[in-house]
Amino acid sequence: MKTKIQEITNNSIMKMSKKCLQTAILLLLSFTSIQAQDKKAKDLLNQVTAKIKSYNNISIDFKYSLNNAKENINQDSKGNVIMKGNQYILNFMGVTKIFDGQKTYTIVPEDEEITISKLKDNDDSSITPSKMLTFFNSGYKYNMDIVQNVKGRKIQYIKLVPTNTKDQRKEILLGVDVQTKHIYNLIETGKNGTKTTLTVNSFKTNQPLSKNQFTFVASKYPKYYINKLD
Repeated sequence: MKTKIQEITNNSIMKMSKKCLQTAILLLLSFTSIQAQDKKAKDLLNQVTAKIKSYNNISIDFKYSLNNAKENINQDSKGNVIMKGNQYILNFMGVTKIFDGQKTYTIVPEDEEITISKLKDNDDSSITPSKMLTFFNSGYKYNMDIVQNVKGRKIQYIKLVPTNTKDQRKEILLGVDVQTKHIYNLIETGKNGTKTTLTVNSFKTNQPLSKNQFTFVASKYPKYYINKLD
């Protein structure tokens, strides 16, 4: 026959077991929820990538903002870019960059100088406008974040965290238009508190381009100093 002490002990063990089981179930459900959320984020990123690759060319007008409250820095700039494959023409902060598929031509009117450099085949770290639209495919952990309504557009944010601990960026919020699967904006927060925001004001696709759209013509810049790096 069980003593009172044995009954109390057994009841305590049962209660502890139930609590442990409940905790384990909650952890499992949380993990499953996170995994499902990650899958939703990955699926949406895949749809964005597929949409980008489906276009013959892309023309974007954008706004770029840089803010650092600690340093009292607030800067806004506008720019535009035309892309076809890995070729592009980028106009930003008074500088024009043309990449014809082999060489980059950086044109600085203020200095009347042009710098010409070759693309290195083994340089995977080089950032180009076309990569900026699909940069998220590797090197990040991602989760679905908040949803916002922007002028009638449903914008789903995905939080991206660099897997490289040496990366100076703390996190990136990528805003995706749920209907079009186009990138609406990109908010990057640095470990030093600097926040940069790139907002797409205009996104056009499959525009008529000239045959020599991405060809650098030196005769257009007769007085410029040309600096060839390679």
